[in-house]
Amino acid sequence: MIHETAEALLACVCAELTLTATRIDEQPGCPCRSCIVPGTPAWDRCGDDCSGSTPPGQLTVNYVSMISTSNFPQETRDVLGSRNCLPIRPAAEFLITLLRCAPGPDQDGCPPTCEELEQSARILAVDAASIWNALQCCFPGTSTARRGQTFVMGQQRVVGPDGECVGIEQRVTVSLPSCACPEGESP
Repeated sequence: MIHETAEALLACVCAELTLTATRIDEQPGCPCRSCIVPGTPAWDRCGDDCSGSTPPGQLTVNYVSMISTSNFPQETRDVLGSRNCLPIRPAAEFLITLLRCAPGPDQDGCPPTCEELEQSARILAVDAASIWNALQCCFPGTSTARRGQTFVMGQQRVVGPDGECVGIEQRVTVSLPSCACPEGESP
């Protein structure tokens, strides 16, 4: 269920970025490099234009940790499960990372212009809102559960600029289905 949730998160964010690009002039859509990664994503491709037909950048989703809860989302613990099968539900924390090109110095070593910096800041702000919208509007509809998967939005923060990259990190914790005790075991 963890990987399927990561796939749903990636699909929702990519779809929202693509939709936003159709509505806002000069806003790039979903980056050509869009994938689920193991562990912390490497900042490899924020400036690569791939084939030229899709926007440069990198969108990743990665699984961060597992927590347990008996009353999600109000209560979480830092331990996983219980040996005596108490009614504890697992929840998984994910990190969505979107990286874009950051303006840098020109060939002569001069810093980027204010216009270049402002354009980058505008793209970053729209990306932040797009990720937020994807989680609020699309993600709940990806589950067969009555009201979708229960989730808690975590911190969203700007990362970088570092090298040629700047972007957004969004944490989200998603409740997962509980498992049942095997037959014959008592709680």
